[in-house]
Amino acid sequence: MTSRHITEEPIKKIAIFGGTHGNELTGVFLVKHWLENDAEIQRTGLEVKPFITNPRAVKKCTRYIDCDLNRVFDLENLGKKMSEDLPYEVKRAQEINHLFGPKNSEDSYDIIFDLHNTTSNMGCTLILEDSKNDFLIQMFHYIKTSLAPLPCYVYLIEHPSLKYATTRSIAKYPVGIEVGPQPQGVLRADILDQMRKMIKHALDFIFQFNEGKEFPPCALEVYKIMEKVDYPRNESGEIAAIIHPNLQDQDWKPLHPVDPTFVTLDGKTILLGGDCTVYPVFVNEAAYYEKKEAFAKTMKLTLNAKSIHSSFH
Repeated sequence: MTSRHITEEPIKKIAIFGGTHGNELTGVFLVKHWLENDAEIQRTGLEVKPFITNPRAVKKCTRYIDCDLNRVFDLENLGKKMSEDLPYEVKRAQEINHLFGPKNSEDSYDIIFDLHNTTSNMGCTLILEDSKNDFLIQMFHYIKTSLAPLPCYVYLIEHPSLKYATTRSIAKYPVGIEVGPQPQGVLRADILDQMRKMIKHALDFIFQFNEGKEFPPCALEVYKIMEKVDYPRNESGEIAAIIHPNLQDQDWKPLHPVDPTFVTLDGKTILLGGDCTVYPVFVNEAAYYEKKEAFAKTMKLTLNAKSIHSSFH
């Protein structure tokens, strides 16, 4: 019989990243504020470090300079020999890995919170990379419960062929925080307040865990990525149809095979097709046009976490 209880090491080192994408301003704004005054993110016994990850992109208010910083934290890029012709973000990834990693080592930071905005109507979203991580499932459950009645969704990006190599993946416990809708290069007070609360609840959870609180077994509803869907395209590779009005802003809502998904400029409706109901996320995300992603299909499932407590108590 397997144990229903897990003992974890206390958390010591935490980083909060803003500006991984330089035009997603909520994380930039919060991290800059915390660099000036970090009182609200400090907890007894924890080292919490706010950090601007892509300062050149932040200065230009653009997503990135040469390539997407949030996709280059794979061992190949992190191991490349430093040279002048390396993309800026690959150089920066190596610097970040040196400061907060190294990735997959005992010396890496315990937790990295990476703050993002989306132009999609996704509300408060926590991004999980490992479906078997009891500690993070417990943390996400705590954040969701604390935010209620404000909805908070969990996006599970565990997939056999879709590899993300995220900035936060150098930590033992990587946490993506995505809040929207917010246009690129814009600050909205309501979105900032929601992200601020997510960080507060996360830090409160870690503090309580370190103090010896036991968190009983819990269940967490998540949306697991199935595949990414491109826009319909013509022979030249140009977009031939756009997101249908019925799908626009309907992130996390069930999308059935017979539901309208795209519409052409001459009014033709394109249905989802397939044989199962899915839950779309990142619908019509501005940053994903270059990635040829109109939305991602997810399936809804429940993860179960064992009881956890700190090994110091």
